[in-house]
Amino acid sequence: MDKLIYTAMSGASHTLQQQAAVSQNLANTNTPGFRAAINAFRAVPLQGEGLPTRAFVVDSVAGADFSQGVMEPTARALDIAVTGEGWIAVQTADGKEAYTRNGSLQISTAGLLQTRSGLNVQGDNGPITVPPDTPVTIAQDGTVSTVARDNQPGVEIGRIKLSNPPQNMMERGEDGLFRRRDGNPAAADANVSVISGHLEGSNVNAIEAMVNMITLARQFETQMKMLSTADSDARQAAKILSMNG
Repeated sequence: MDKLIYTAMSGASHTLQQQAAVSQNLANTNTPGFRAAINAFRAVPLQGEGLPTRAFVVDSVAGADFSQGVMEPTARALDIAVTGEGWIAVQTADGKEAYTRNGSLQISTAGLLQTRSGLNVQGDNGPITVPPDTPVTIAQDGTVSTVARDNQPGVEIGRIKLSNPPQNMMERGEDGLFRRRDGNPAAADANVSVISGHLEGSNVNAIEAMVNMITLARQFETQMKMLSTADSDARQAAKILSMNG
């Protein structure tokens, strides 16, 4: 009887965790460049004396969906979208390197090219500094240049670091940014390109996520019924044993 309880109890617990992951996907349906999380259930045997036939159900993050989202035109010079595979390198608060597909950029009051969340965009030689009150353009290879005006040509002021590490080496952090599993910074990749004036939409399929939520809710109900059945069977067995006694 306790075998059923182990399975149903752990299954119900991790169903709730998977619902939380699906809810996070739904919450980021409109987040530029967001990559949907992929979760899966797996059975884990218990280790210990007298427990060889017991198993827990565990929810595990199988990875992320790296398929490209829809390109959405914005006509804003500081909006860029990575075309195909690749990432925009940013500098995190601890000074390390992380990667994002959200190319909605801004210029800080200090003149640094940053993401909307305030992270410095990595250039070939560190953060990119933009001269005060100077409009810029971003080329296909990530080169940031001042806009030509008053018969003066545009000047290159830096190039955004674009990388393309293997997908199986990438993992999502709690801050939503991706990093290499080994913790090392990825090399710049000249084959990665961006398109200016566009943002890549989230690749979350809202309809599919909603159907998944309904399925998980039904799974939770089934597991609760299994626990109720196990409790009822245990009570009946106790009555029968007490009658025999």
